[in-house]
Amino acid sequence: MLRWKVVIIAVFYCNIYTCAIQQRGKALFPAALRVKRGMINPIFQNSIEDINLLYEIMLAGLQIGDGDVPFTVQDEELASMRQARTLEAICEDVLPKRLTDIRRLISDLSQRQGPLQRGDFERIVLTMVYATYRLTNTSGHQRDAWEESFISLYRALKQDLRGQ
Repeated sequence: MLRWKVVIIAVFYCNIYTCAIQQRGKALFPAALRVKRGMINPIFQNSIEDINLLYEIMLAGLQIGDGDVPFTVQDEELASMRQARTLEAICEDVLPKRLTDIRRLISDLSQRQGPLQRGDFERIVLTMVYATYRLTNTSGHQRDAWEESFISLYRALKQDLRGQ
């Protein structure tokens, strides 16, 4: 009888462990884990200065490419900085650009337990910026879809910040 209890507890523990590993192993941004441009899992914001730089870049004019239009920073001085190249790598190679990919991200966020990692949080904010960019450049049904994606990403970030 004791052996059966040990076996049942061991199977139960293995099941829980397997589920936890599968949840932890699922990356929100799988492209970030691929080596591109000599970077693995690039993160733009490592300090307050980087956050201020991102704000400056966005104010100066940032165009996130969507296939036919390349990533560009309007200010040449800001565009020449190393951090701008990191931002370009994130925006071009890591962020989801298609609506279906963004919806997959939203679905993964809704199933996620625990707080977001710093890199994932940053990429979600940049995905929201991209969704806003696409929202302003589309109309009709596509506009509604981009709007819904933006709202869903906002809700996911709000939930993460509240710790729920």
